[in-house]
Amino acid sequence: MEMKVIARVRSGFSEKFGIPRQSGLSDSSEARVVFEPEYRVPEALRGLEGFSHIWLIWEFSEAARDTWSPTVRPPRLGGNARMGVFATRSPFRPNPIALSVVRLKRIERVEGLGDTLVVSGADILDGTPVYDVKPYLPYADSVPDAAGGFADGAPERLAVDMPEAVEAALPEEMRAAVRELLSLDPRPRYQHNPERVYGMSYGGFNVRFTVDGGTLRVLAVEPRRD
Repeated sequence: MEMKVIARVRSGFSEKFGIPRQSGLSDSSEARVVFEPEYRVPEALRGLEGFSHIWLIWEFSEAARDTWSPTVRPPRLGGNARMGVFATRSPFRPNPIALSVVRLKRIERVEGLGDTLVVSGADILDGTPVYDVKPYLPYADSVPDAAGGFADGAPERLAVDMPEAVEAALPEEMRAAVRELLSLDPRPRYQHNPERVYGMSYGGFNVRFTVDGGTLRVLAVEPRRD
């Protein structure tokens, strides 16, 4: 079956490091779904404005491989224990297909791009191909008493210490998103060196930080130089 790319995501994530490990964890970070020219048809979105959330079905385009492994190391378990690939949301799977539920903030027409979807809570790299958009149905898609297996419960968040002088380097509209993303602890789960300096790229900026215990300290915010 041939899959058609109907859209691409435009987000502040230019690299995989720092992207939330699940959708919906950073409601302050916005992204835009831009449809391919063939699908820039306003009628295709008729009625979508009545839904608060949508499903995006997309491709792990930076993780596609010719081979696959039946087991992977979930970050939730510290990157040490192995679980079956079909018991995880790892990008390294036989078919690199992903799905995310995101908040639909508005449908916005952009000159040259047609009607676009402005969403929040996306865990998706900039430029990622999208295969489908579907409305989220609360009565059918939410199961309050579902068991979460080894990933039950939301991840703990770090306290973020970002001095005002450092935060001032960020545009005001990005500050809440950066704080939220940092609180999710973007480090690999097996790294715990409090002296190590990490760098997260978001929205055209590099954010440098250290983590000691439950506190993340931002050292610098600099414009990204590509």
